[in-house]
Amino acid sequence: MQNTSHAVMSQRFEAKDSTDNFPTPPWATRALVEHVIGNVADLRNMTCLEPACGQGHMSKPLAEYFGDVQSSDAYWYGFGPIRDFLNYPFEAGSHDWVITNPPFRLAEQFVDRALTVARVGVAILARTVFLESAGRYQDIFQHRPPTKFAQFVERVPMVKGRLDRKASTATGYAWFVWEKAVSAEPRLMWVPPCRKALERNSDYS
Repeated sequence: MQNTSHAVMSQRFEAKDSTDNFPTPPWATRALVEHVIGNVADLRNMTCLEPACGQGHMSKPLAEYFGDVQSSDAYWYGFGPIRDFLNYPFEAGSHDWVITNPPFRLAEQFVDRALTVARVGVAILARTVFLESAGRYQDIFQHRPPTKFAQFVERVPMVKGRLDRKASTATGYAWFVWEKAVSAEPRLMWVPPCRKALERNSDYS
């Protein structure tokens, strides 16, 4: 008998050739800056690269904080230029931060590339289960663990191809953050309830 529970039916399964375009609600990006990165004033003097920008739903709120935000994507969505992050010759240390919600099946490769491109830090929005997998442990977490693992206590609903204010999800998301100047053990933290405070009507227009 098929399991049609909400939790099961809400999981994301994407074909290997899918563009995996699930736009990030802008409030979730503001939450990264306000509750995880901090030092908001310092970001005005920094650059940021969003290499999986889609329609720009993450790039736009990042521009509220960073002095310069450059955006690109492997596919054309009408916002940033077409540049495959994993193959485009971005110079090492060319941007202060690399912040993105990458295709889940490529998230590991995005982390590896971003840690070369970024001077200051990397922030990846991913499903909480990104913590799992022996392969990711061996390739990333064992030798290059994030300095912060910030779990959303609220759900971050994402719908393929568009923003939907009324969407729901059973999937948990977290920000995985690597700060290059920090050598301490990974810090477990939570993104507190903040959607109501950080969400704007203009995000959906």
